[in-house]
Amino acid sequence: ELLKEESKLHNQRILLGFLLVCSCFISTTYGEDKLKKPNPEKIPFVHKAHGEERIDNYQWLRDDTRKNKKVLSHLRLENKYLENWFKNGLDLRSKLFEEIVSRIPKKEDSVPVKMGSYTYFRRYEPDQEHAIYIRTNITTDKQEEILNVNNLAKSSKFYRLANWNISPSEDLLAFAEDKTGRRQYEIRIKNLQTGKLTQDKLVNTSGDIAWSSDSDYIFYIQRDPITLLPYRVLRHKLGDEQEKDKVIYEETDNTFHLSLGNSRTMSYIEIQVSSTTSSETLLIPSDKPLSKPKSFQKRQKGHLYWIEDDGDRFLVQTNLDAKNFKIMQVPKGGSTSKSNWKNLIQHNKSRFLESVLTFPSNFVLIYREDGLKKLRIYSRSGSTFKSIKMQDPSYSLYLAANPEYNASNFNFGYTSMRVPDSIYSASLNSARKKLLKQAKLKTAYDPSLYRVKRLKIKSRDGNTHIPVSLVYKKTSYKKGKNPLFIYGYGSYGNSLDAGFSSTRLSLLDRGYVFAIAHIRGGQEMGREWYEQGKMFKKLNTFYDFIDVTKGLVKRGVVDPDNLFAAGGSAGGLLMGAVINFEPNLYKAIISNVPFVDVVTTMSDPSIPLTTGEYNEWGNPGIKKQYDYMMKYSPYDNIDSLSYPSILVTTGLWDSQVQYYEPAKYVAKLRDYTTSDNPILMKVNMSAGHGGVSGRFASLEEVAMEYAFIIRQQKERKAN
Repeated sequence: ELLKEESKLHNQRILLGFLLVCSCFISTTYGEDKLKKPNPEKIPFVHKAHGEERIDNYQWLRDDTRKNKKVLSHLRLENKYLENWFKNGLDLRSKLFEEIVSRIPKKEDSVPVKMGSYTYFRRYEPDQEHAIYIRTNITTDKQEEILNVNNLAKSSKFYRLANWNISPSEDLLAFAEDKTGRRQYEIRIKNLQTGKLTQDKLVNTSGDIAWSSDSDYIFYIQRDPITLLPYRVLRHKLGDEQEKDKVIYEETDNTFHLSLGNSRTMSYIEIQVSSTTSSETLLIPSDKPLSKPKSFQKRQKGHLYWIEDDGDRFLVQTNLDAKNFKIMQVPKGGSTSKSNWKNLIQHNKSRFLESVLTFPSNFVLIYREDGLKKLRIYSRSGSTFKSIKMQDPSYSLYLAANPEYNASNFNFGYTSMRVPDSIYSASLNSARKKLLKQAKLKTAYDPSLYRVKRLKIKSRDGNTHIPVSLVYKKTSYKKGKNPLFIYGYGSYGNSLDAGFSSTRLSLLDRGYVFAIAHIRGGQEMGREWYEQGKMFKKLNTFYDFIDVTKGLVKRGVVDPDNLFAAGGSAGGLLMGAVINFEPNLYKAIISNVPFVDVVTTMSDPSIPLTTGEYNEWGNPGIKKQYDYMMKYSPYDNIDSLSYPSILVTTGLWDSQVQYYEPAKYVAKLRDYTTSDNPILMKVNMSAGHGGVSGRFASLEEVAMEYAFIIRQQKERKAN
């Protein structure tokens, strides 16, 4: 009996072992199947230019209708693969999302801003994704809700309010909404006396709005239905069908685009015609809405100017014989030709003038000096000024809402990488500032626990020093031991300033050093800084980013084995170029809505934004420019390299960087990479260039990106 029992146990052990092996096999097979990478079909397409051929196996992923079942199926497979990858290992997305959201106050009001007979402010209610706009009657203190975006967004997967504008009569509200993410805004009008929408519906607009003085007309800009360029201005009489609207200006040069608005004193409708290198302003008197637009100063190559309506004169911000811009003035009532312009603020090679805001007795100027924004209040004559000082070594400064020309104070915003967004009011006479509101965190936060630094790193050419802004938590910092998360952009003259982010605390509190590289291609150090990072000098942008990263390592600031980087749109191009040049420098990168198929996109004038950006990247139809672009175009330079871990995001309805660029890019990267590092893509099927809409929903993507970075760090540390 004993022998029988032992034999029975032995057989059970064999069976159990067999089942265990089978279980492991099934589990492993299932896991591998779940993590099977999407494998899109290769259909060679030949791009021909200047006697050269480029083979593109994934051009078929371009579907302008966004209805092709095969394409949509592939994009959904990418989302499924990303989801399974997260679930098959350390997945901190939910934890990080809850952590990030826990810092955000459930209810929050913005600073009230006076405009006419009312003050206006924005409110967020608990657990609601969108804002509610409210105004208070200054005389009676009666409040009224003028727009509840939550109600407008109820029936849409995607919803974004782009702009809203109160009529001079104060009883009408025009607003522009986007329900696809394509930035083709529909303008609606709400009667604030009845609380109902009027019959007016203006489709395919840029979202810009300007009113006539009598509130009977609005002016708006229509987009080209193919290229989406804002190209013509129309006048709409309230109550009419859109088909009756009259075109009052149409731009025929597709390297220019249009914008418009009411002037500072509300005396004019201003139409701005702009390219990256020249501009022109057209004016229509607001009280004569049927008159034709008149050019303030005819455009000329290389001349950029903007005007500010200042009562009995115009102020002109111009680069005429002034690379970093100067301020000139010209009286109203006569010719506004540049021959009549008189100097008000002289050009200064070390100061880059960014913006001017006018008032009856003063004007306010924001300029950059050594890469940092400064603020001055000038007397009307420009002969005297008062400065307002800032507290951190690196920060962000901006003019807040100041709709009223006749005011004795003005509002400005200040934030740094450790100081939450703060709105101040400053006296135009004394320059004394008063804090109106600082953004609050729901959880405890002490800015003194974090340190902000600003360094300058020498570039490889030896003559240029690139600013970099850093922040880290003091108690978790050990020199040379902390992971680095570095962000960059460097295009279009857009400058990256060092502001606060409550979401970023999830990285800082885990020991990360966060950095912003102020690389060439932006305008942080002046107009020359921009010109040194565009067209035939574009490589400087990519080299600067690499040099800043290596410089931080060389100085012992961060851990050389834990370098992470991110960029979006043109910053995604930056990421793509950088990892082709230095595939082993970063452990992981995040590339948001990346512009990576540069040569192909810039060769197609039907794609939105293409023609307006020839002066930024070049025109591939010109051989010399084509050759230079081919040196860095990320998609065209993918090679058999050991690429880092990569997370790419895109939106199906993106009008600025079409979804198929990132989709093609990810597919080709997987073909060529010699590493086993994950290459993932998140496709927002109902979003555009700005990602998903909503106050909290957008934070899910941030949580995903941080979860991706942290997992890469932890897995590498474990190995």
